[in-house]
Amino acid sequence: MTMTDNFWELRLYVAGKTAKSTAALANLRRYCEEHVPNQYKIEVIDLLVHPQLAEGDQILAIPTLVKKIPEPIRKIIGDLSNEEKVLVGLNIIPATH
Repeated sequence: MTMTDNFWELRLYVAGKTAKSTAALANLRRYCEEHVPNQYKIEVIDLLVHPQLAEGDQILAIPTLVKKIPEPIRKIIGDLSNEEKVLVGLNIIPATH
């Protein structure tokens, strides 16, 4: 697998194994497998373990998904249950409005 413009590097910030955190990761994995299979990497950062990492991406709420690559960097807050909002936010599908 090569790193191209079609590769998504995603970082999911959580605080422990809460229901919201677990749902966010499950939703994100499902969307990626359906829409960009084999073209993504998900890094999960638990802020209970690494609180200092919240500052780098200016994380104010959790769970928060940060799309690092491809640019522009985007953030999506919440359990990622709204598939269209997540896919548009990640630029996987275009906004329909």
